[in-house]
Amino acid sequence: MTLTTTISHLGHKGEGVALVGDTRVFVPFALPGETVRITHEGERGTLVEVLTPSPDRETPFCPHFDNCGGCQLQHLGRAAYVDFKTGLVETPLRHAGIDARVARFVDAGGIGRRRATLHARRDAAGYMRIKSHDLLDLDACPILVPALGRAPDMARAIGAEIGECDVSFTASDAGIDVGIKSKRKGLRAEQLVALAAQLPLARLALNGEMAFQRQVPNIAMGRAQVDLPIGSFLQATAAAEAALADYVIGAVGKSKAVADLFCGLGPFALRLAETAPVYAADSDRPAILALDKGARHAKGLKTITAKARDLFRDPLTRFELDFDTVVLDPPRAGAEAQVKEIALSKVKKVVMVACDARSFARDAALLVAAGFALSDLVAIDQFVFSSHIEIAATFSR
Repeated sequence: MTLTTTISHLGHKGEGVALVGDTRVFVPFALPGETVRITHEGERGTLVEVLTPSPDRETPFCPHFDNCGGCQLQHLGRAAYVDFKTGLVETPLRHAGIDARVARFVDAGGIGRRRATLHARRDAAGYMRIKSHDLLDLDACPILVPALGRAPDMARAIGAEIGECDVSFTASDAGIDVGIKSKRKGLRAEQLVALAAQLPLARLALNGEMAFQRQVPNIAMGRAQVDLPIGSFLQATAAAEAALADYVIGAVGKSKAVADLFCGLGPFALRLAETAPVYAADSDRPAILALDKGARHAKGLKTITAKARDLFRDPLTRFELDFDTVVLDPPRAGAEAQVKEIALSKVKKVVMVACDARSFARDAALLVAAGFALSDLVAIDQFVFSSHIEIAATFSR
């Protein structure tokens, strides 16, 4: 049964929100102000027809939009899109008691995403359909870098060989790095060698174990070339990594003692070390080893002291934080334990990068309560057409 209703606003996941009786119904692909026909089951709505389109509605460029669960916002015009993403940053801060405005919005989509994970089965590969466990078989994904143009075909070949699995692709400077996750019992990495040899890739791993390597996948970071450990984290676009690094370098300025915490492979540490010594720490031991190797083979860098340390369970204490500036780039959970120690320390400046607006707002509130002032709040849009946003901000006291 369908019903006619009006969309009031966009929810934080980019879905149109309609009030049906006393129930808020979330309708993918609907826009504020639109009169629409929908079906719904509880809070989950399905768009049947747009009766009165919003002036902000645009024609999506991807033929799979409306079916694919990969993008949520290709139908939203530019001005409204920027307002929505800016709101994703400002609203949680306001709820945390911080009145701050985004100073700049940076389009960091670049030439596309250099990382993607596709689901594969015996006869198909792609992304899941929106709000579904049904697999949409893809011929191509236009938001990926050209180097990953064959990713759906490669995932299909892998699925045909081993059955249901997730296939992660990373476009490195040395070629495509592929990581497979499979729950199939008895499957061994060596069983994939023949298949891997036929595919245009640098490396293939199964459940974290290397099966095949033609070349070591690597990425240039500043003056260094960093080998990618299996399953390592990398910003989704090269443009976002560059934009975030430029922000961090500018905010750190002429600080002479810098800590880069949750440093990962070192996209900030390796660039900051061009002008100052850096202490870098992260719980990902393979990433720390890769960072250390990259630093040792690079020319013209100051000393980078790279340490494997779980900053959630074992944050640097106020007595260890003998730095002018601390750079933080935590995962989605944020850096609450580390921020509490920074608040009690003598650190004067914190440069924070975040991928989750809510944990960022929580951590920002802790810093503000400790006497820091938030400035230069920037939204960096690397997951273009999704409801995700990267954040960078500077805190000083």
